[in-house]
Amino acid sequence: MDKVFDLAGKVILVTGGSRGIGAQMVRDFSEHGAAVAIASRNIEKCMELSEELQGKGRKAIAIQCDVSNMDEISAMFEKTMEEFGKIDILVNNAGVNTTKPATKVTEEDYDYIFDVNTKGLFFCCQQAAKIMIEQNGGKIINISSVGGIKPYKRIAPYTASKAAVIHLTKSLASEWARYGIFVNSIAPGLISTEINEKEMENEEWLEKILKTIPLRKLGAPEDISSIALYLASDMAKYVTGQTFSIDGGTLSE
Repeated sequence: MDKVFDLAGKVILVTGGSRGIGAQMVRDFSEHGAAVAIASRNIEKCMELSEELQGKGRKAIAIQCDVSNMDEISAMFEKTMEEFGKIDILVNNAGVNTTKPATKVTEEDYDYIFDVNTKGLFFCCQQAAKIMIEQNGGKIINISSVGGIKPYKRIAPYTASKAAVIHLTKSLASEWARYGIFVNSIAPGLISTEINEKEMENEEWLEKILKTIPLRKLGAPEDISSIALYLASDMAKYVTGQTFSIDGGTLSE
């Protein structure tokens, strides 16, 4: 185990933790000693990952939760506390998107995106903060997007929701610093996961996308997880209210 990022004894709750970036973070947190609560709408995937980690002698539980549902958010925190007795770190990774021209976006589309990406994230932060204030500290890591910094066409509500995440992160970091609660966010660029496998098979689309990335390659889930490990660890003991863009240089142009 890498002692620099030693998370032994820590309890970490990850929303959207059943696949992609979320699953990578769960595996890495667990490998570095943390007990993990894996939450998403897909309970089967959560259970598979939980059983994988338990098979290696690690502590993990699976929780079904749609973060657009306030009752399910409350139940998620209650189950985590019942199982582990504390929550040291919350990672708000759950997120959704709908790609279409702005003139075609419906009220249902808009509400769906903001209910998960912004409203759900905020109330997860709120629930975590109430616990962490009683515990005299904790950490919250929000997953935003480079789209929250650099707007893109055909995903207007998504980019707006992710911009809101960045500003919520700053506001909550300022408000909760006196309680020893650190709040930061990560803004991934284009990351290759099973979620976008079909898009990646379109060579013309992929070539076009790569031209917008100075490093001329896609990121991997490990690239995001490594920053999350840093923020979760004691190495980041003087870092709060920040957003880390992990994008292969996309925002540098």
